[in-house]
Amino acid sequence: MTIKKIENGSAVTYALSGRLDTSSAPELEKIIKTGLDGLTELVFDFSGLDYISSAGLRILLTAQKKMNSQQGSMKVTGANEIVLEIFDVTGFSDFLTIE
Repeated sequence: MTIKKIENGSAVTYALSGRLDTSSAPELEKIIKTGLDGLTELVFDFSGLDYISSAGLRILLTAQKKMNSQQGSMKVTGANEIVLEIFDVTGFSDFLTIE
């Protein structure tokens, strides 16, 4: 998986490509733990993401909780049908903003 960070003031977009699974999740988790303080907007661009596992879902949940606690917004964009189906089956589509 590759992660590209795009900053725009207090808004950040992380563009992910490849697979977000147990082997690649720790890299994103490290970024999430240290890189969200002070953000007002967080965007995950999944247009290049092929698959997300439960490890990736856990990171999204952590990021959403962090953004909620600092009154920021978070959204997921560009998710393919496989990722959208995973969001639906797991219930993540109920609380994530998906565009």
